[in-house]
Amino acid sequence: MSKKDFKRFTITSALPYANGPLHIGHLAGCYIPSDIYVRYLRSLDKDVIYIGGSDEHGVAITIKAQKEGVSPQEIVDRYHSIMKSSFEEFGISFDHYSRTSAPIHHDTATQFFKDLYEKGEFVEQTTEQYFDEEAQQFLADRYIEGTCPKCGYEDAYGDQCEKCGTSLNPTDLINPRSKLSGNVPVLKETKHWFLDLARYTDFLKKWILEDHKDDWKNNVLGQCRSWLETGDGLQARSMTRDMKWGVPVPLEGAEGKVLYVWFDAPIGYISSTKEWAAAKGVDWEPYWKDKDTKLVHFIGKDNIVFHCIIFPAILKTHGEFVLPDNIPANEFLNLEGEKISTSRNWAVWLHEYLKDFPGKQDVLRYVLTANAPETKDNDFTWRDFQSRNNSELVAIYGNFVNRAVVLTHKYFEGVVPQRGELSPYDQEVLKSMKGYPEKIASSIEKFRFREALSMVMEFARMGNKYLADTEPWKSIKEDKERTGTVLNIALNIAANIGIVSQPFLPFTAEKLAKMLQIDQFKWADASRDDLIQGGDTIGKAALLFEKIEDKMVEAQVNKLLEAKRQNELAKAEVPEEKDTIVFEDFTKLDLRVVTILEAEKIKKSKKLLKLTVDTGLGKRTVLSGISEHYDPKDLVGKQVTMLINLAPRKMMGIDSEGMILMAEDKDGALKLLQPNGPSAPGSQIS
Repeated sequence: MSKKDFKRFTITSALPYANGPLHIGHLAGCYIPSDIYVRYLRSLDKDVIYIGGSDEHGVAITIKAQKEGVSPQEIVDRYHSIMKSSFEEFGISFDHYSRTSAPIHHDTATQFFKDLYEKGEFVEQTTEQYFDEEAQQFLADRYIEGTCPKCGYEDAYGDQCEKCGTSLNPTDLINPRSKLSGNVPVLKETKHWFLDLARYTDFLKKWILEDHKDDWKNNVLGQCRSWLETGDGLQARSMTRDMKWGVPVPLEGAEGKVLYVWFDAPIGYISSTKEWAAAKGVDWEPYWKDKDTKLVHFIGKDNIVFHCIIFPAILKTHGEFVLPDNIPANEFLNLEGEKISTSRNWAVWLHEYLKDFPGKQDVLRYVLTANAPETKDNDFTWRDFQSRNNSELVAIYGNFVNRAVVLTHKYFEGVVPQRGELSPYDQEVLKSMKGYPEKIASSIEKFRFREALSMVMEFARMGNKYLADTEPWKSIKEDKERTGTVLNIALNIAANIGIVSQPFLPFTAEKLAKMLQIDQFKWADASRDDLIQGGDTIGKAALLFEKIEDKMVEAQVNKLLEAKRQNELAKAEVPEEKDTIVFEDFTKLDLRVVTILEAEKIKKSKKLLKLTVDTGLGKRTVLSGISEHYDPKDLVGKQVTMLINLAPRKMMGIDSEGMILMAEDKDGALKLLQPNGPSAPGSQIS
């Protein structure tokens, strides 16, 4: 497993902000990798807990609440429920999923702060902080945006630039602006409690860059090195904020202040473990305080500084807790060549996927693992999703298992045939089969999940090739015993594939175990060639995967294109207001409801339609530029709004006696203004 044989494992994955649903970027970043690792450990019968929960105190939550005009509690209740149920349905197998608004978390985070305060670890400072004069509120880090001084990105946050990953202070930003009002904030004095991170530089350098230089991922080491060895080094960071939503600072004179979310949130792993232990009636402390516990944090790259620098410094200062043994962070996943953006709805939302692709959890797990951004940003496309399902899961994995099971039923009525004399090829295949579990396990233990999954599929290819080379559908005509040997071996290959694929494809492995009549797949059984023995009975074949048709993918692509169109419309400029008129000018307009009696296109005109309308005062002819938006036959009988006292105007040789009123959308589409219900022709509009 590691250089050390640990007694137990505490595995965490980043707490998602409870201000929106989960999307595929979250899954690829840390939830699928952590779940694979945990399922692997459980298959080895290790003592492991898998901890998660919703981060409910981020500034993003208060911003969302203000936009919707509701309380932060309403926001977190809504999204905690959505995320928890989505995780469960998708098969992310947390032992416990909690939330940072829980009383046990408030108590735990409060006690942590008190312990450090009583040790004299905080530096109390009165500093200048940005203040929004219009909103009359101090601005926490993410209430401020501006230009990153490192890379020039114009929408960097006050604590971090999401483009280059640089850790920032709000005063570092160029051209700062308040997210509350859009105004330029002013600096105003306020008191806070700081953790002097510079004091931990030597410890962090040794712990990260020396002790873990060989087992941590290069992208993690690279970011840590940039903070520890470049620029001005680590700076003191405030562990409190001027806000009303969060864990209150437990000190006199700290009214209206809460704990910094990145002090509070990682402690959520501990409080969630406490909650789990209380429900189970076990002791939580060994999972966080025993040196024989391996602690692993799975995160995305935007959380590296908090989990590798700030939280370890807090744990080290406290003194009672183990430090993380590894922090395997993934890079970002893009979508169809563009950065995932929740604000622009450029995302594949997990709860929508589960609805649109029922029973296909493992397909998404497979694709996101096969294309995981483990060492660099990567891209998800719906065409690749379809291709990997159809050409790999269906055509290789599913095809092999189906053939082995179907042929056993066809030739031996579902009773596993005895294994006869082995050919040199049989022996070669069995030897290869026994080697795969160890190779796959080695990659999993090094957090190389893409590599491990590719070997699982390679294993399935070997099974397919074995059947193709031995051709049991031909040998059955001449040598039934030989056919039985081949199918016995094929079924044992299938069972071994089920074991090694279970961490990646748990729903598929469960179906396969049922088909092969195996109670449970365990890694300890991997490499055995007698998992299925002659005389055993297997279940009927059932398709493990189904082909994904073009129309299913096209629907998802169109959904994204519609999101892009809506974003473009939202950014379209609204025409400026025209000059002010007096009431008398308005009273001169005679607006009436009219009924369209006839409609026809005008030759040589692309835009104009000729309409005959009933004004209630008689029939009139009017030309209207709606030919590109309406079919003439669909207009007959419709009631519309018309300015009837407009002076006649000759167009295309025809006198137009009035004007039909229309509204133009941001995308340029014209829509007729119509009454809500039937009205008598000539009804005045006032």
